[in-house]
Amino acid sequence: MVPKKVFFTNGVGVHREKLESFEMALRDAGIEKFNIVTISSILPPACQIISKKSGLEQLKAGQIVFCVMSRNESNEPNRLMVASVGIAEPSDKTQHGYISEHHGFGQTDQCAGDYAEDLAASMLASTLGIEQPSAVEWKEKEQYYKISGKIVKTYNCTQSSIGTKGTDWVTVIAVAVFVP
Repeated sequence: MVPKKVFFTNGVGVHREKLESFEMALRDAGIEKFNIVTISSILPPACQIISKKSGLEQLKAGQIVFCVMSRNESNEPNRLMVASVGIAEPSDKTQHGYISEHHGFGQTDQCAGDYAEDLAASMLASTLGIEQPSAVEWKEKEQYYKISGKIVKTYNCTQSSIGTKGTDWVTVIAVAVFVP
């Protein structure tokens, strides 16, 4: 089975129980009614990126759904947490791309999103034989990769949140959901 479509979603959940916090994040992302199987990081060749709304309309409750998920959680008060997936698409649609997962603490959405994009682009670049640039900042690397003509698009889906003042668990997720 090679998925032909993918959509991106994110969510945050808060609950006194860790598992229920995750459930709430799935609900916030709109994917709680599926049997989720997490997989590694390949964006299939010619995989069409569709809207979340369109993707959800094509799935049924109870369906086994494959996804690339970044997840982070904490019950530490005031703890900034983030989850991000980065996407790198090759210009040649017959080749596969990459989806990276990154999660961390103390990072802004922008910082985590840039890092996730950089990871995905670096993995794709190494597959395509593109020399890794010496630039440190993602925006510089991004331009270098795009100038090569082999990587056409990079983007990210990111979710952050701050731990509650009590002992509740907070879970953040960022997900690439494949539609069969």
